[in-house]
Amino acid sequence: MNKIFRSTRLVLSTAFFIVFIGSVDTTYAQGNFDQFVSVPDNLPALTVAPENPAPSENGITLDLNGVASVDASAIALVSLAARQVEMAKTPKGAKSVAKELISSSTSKYKKWDNTRQFTCLTKLWNGESHWNFRAHNYRSGAHGIPQALPAIKMEIISTDWRTNPVTQIKWGLSYIKARYQTPCNALWKKQRSNYY
Repeated sequence: MNKIFRSTRLVLSTAFFIVFIGSVDTTYAQGNFDQFVSVPDNLPALTVAPENPAPSENGITLDLNGVASVDASAIALVSLAARQVEMAKTPKGAKSVAKELISSSTSKYKKWDNTRQFTCLTKLWNGESHWNFRAHNYRSGAHGIPQALPAIKMEIISTDWRTNPVTQIKWGLSYIKARYQTPCNALWKKQRSNYY
């Protein structure tokens, strides 16, 4: 019984993953992706739902209406994003992700791609949160690596701002660029006024 429950859970998880990947728009995705997907060969049958579905004993029925295909590069993109989020959950990893976002070829922060600006960003966010994505100031309500106040502002990047350090970093970089142009200007403001 336990084995059946585990396989059913695995099939359901795989099915939801496939439906999610099918909805990802990869029109603007660029890069070289390894295209490997491993699926265990001992899964129960997975069928597409007919017009009037009947209960199935040997498998799970999944309605895939509207899902035309699953692109291997979309799967790789999701995998890369998940690895980036996991890496950014440590201070060292968060710094690496921020550096990668700044120096990326499509980055809007190209002028920051130097040691001085990244040193300023490191000092600024060390003082704010020590690069801890769970940092929260209970007195003011500021949250995350950049200590957004109010924290809900980060929702312009994504609704997962409470738990996703990459969302927090992206919002923080965007905020600094819009308000101060560079991390060094933001650090100077922080040192002068005790906020940025």
